[in-house]
This record gives sequence, structure tokens and C-alpha cells, in this order.
Amino acid sequence: MRPRLAALALLSVTALWGSTFILIKDLNDRLPVVDFLGVRFAIAAAALFLVAPRAISRLSPDVRRRSAYAGGIYGIAQILQTTGLKFTDPSVSGFVTGMYVVATPLLAAVLLRQRIPPMVWIAVALSTIGLGTLSLTGFSIGFGEALTLVGAILYALHIVALSRWSSPRDALGMAAIQTAVISAMCLLLAAPGGITLPSGSRDWLAVVYMALGAGALAMLAQTWAQGQVSAARAALLMTMEPVFAATFAVIFGNESLGLRVVLGGSLILTAMIIAELTEARKVVHLE
Repeated sequence: MRPRLAALALLSVTALWGSTFILIKDLNDRLPVVDFLGVRFAIAAAALFLVAPRAISRLSPDVRRRSAYAGGIYGIAQILQTTGLKFTDPSVSGFVTGMYVVATPLLAAVLLRQRIPPMVWIAVALSTIGLGTLSLTGFSIGFGEALTLVGAILYALHIVALSRWSSPRDALGMAAIQTAVISAMCLLLAAPGGITLPSGSRDWLAVVYMALGAGALAMLAQTWAQGQVSAARAALLMTMEPVFAATFAVIFGNESLGLRVVLGGSLILTAMIIAELTEARKVVHLE
């Protein structure tokens, strides 16, 4: 039962992330990205501290250190992805970032010595094709793509780290430390030029939503869920993010539902179903 709840939690996380694309696109015209990330994760960290002020003190020194490492990995990935986006198209950035679905099982096999079932590799291939179909209209390798690819590998490393280090009982404290570290990194990067805050109630409302929903709640849910699912399965579930992003863009952003969106989304959904059926058969076999 718990693995199914964990899978549902990860899908909910990707839905929250997918809902932010329209908001971020709007905010980018008025708020520097690193400043926005710093403020967003600062609010997320403050919220988690207020909800459970003793959650961090209950963690062992090893768990606190690992949480800081995980937050640092995620923070660097965010900065690299954001910087890379300045030098490449958003569609290409989305595809290259999604390459964590390939990097995650590779890193899990090497670092954790996990055996990845053949059907999961098939699901990875389908998901990669789906990402390309959904995102790409053209592709060339340059500085922006290289930065984004390194960010994608770090996202994969973050997924593997959480699968190895996280547990349900430590999730709240670990999420608080991770968000605090991410915020500190982004604010330090923004500080030399002065930190720009959101202006107007509309911008603040968007930032607070992304801080609490797609920041604090998403990090908590991801950290809790990844203590109960494999890294490869988590990565495949997370590739639903661009599908949710496209869905929200169609519903709220007046974008058209083209053939590429339908075909790419269908391939990613098929990959996720294959991974889930593989996991279900494994559970039945163990029982």
C-alpha cells in the first residue's frame, strides 16, 4: 500500500511542478530567476520550520549532513538549468533536463548497485522518445545545452541520493534543510547585484504559491516518497512533469493541443504504466 501512496505522491509533485511553468514564464519578465528561486525557497524553508520547528533537531548528525548534500546538489542543478536556459530554447531545455530519466537508472546501477529490470529500460527509452516528441522542434549542442545536461545529471543524482538516504520519519526535517540550502545558494548568487523582490500582489501570490505548493509541499512529498520507491521508478514517474505542464498550458494558457503534445504525452504515460506494472509484478512475486 505504501509504495502506491508514494507513487501517487510523486505524481502529485510533478503536477505541482507542471503548474508553475505558466507562472514562471510570466514572472521572468519582471523578476531575475535566481532572485526568484532564492525568495521562493526561503519562504518554503520558513514554512517547514514553522510547521515542525523540532523536525531538524530530531535528525541524526549524519541525516542532517546528507540532507545538506542533497539540497546542495539540487540547488546547483537549479542554477545550472536556469543559466543554461539563457543560451537555449525552453523546449530544448525541457528535453535536456528530462534526460535525468536516462541518467537516474545508470547512476543507481553504478552507485547503488541496483539491478534495473529490462522492462524499466524499455520504459526509459519510451519516455525519452516521448520527451523529444513533446519538447523538440530543433536541436543543436552548445554552451546552454551542456550546462543543462550537467544540471540534468545532478537532478538524477539528487533522485538517487534521496532513494538511498531518505525515510518517511525523517522527511520533514530533511525537506526543511534542503529548501534552506537551496535558498541560501540562490540568494548568495543574487546578492552581488542586489536581491530583487516581487512587486505587486499578483507576483507575490504567484511566488507564495510556488514556495508553499511547488516548493515546501513538493520537496516534503518527494523526500517522503523516495524513501519507499526505487530511483529509476521515481525518475519515470517524474517525467510526467512536462505532460502536466502542457495540460495546464492548454487549459489556462490558451495553447493549442497539437499532435506532438498528444503523441509525446501518450508515450510518457505508456512508459509510466510499464514501470508501474513491472513494479506490481515484482511485489506479487515477492509475496
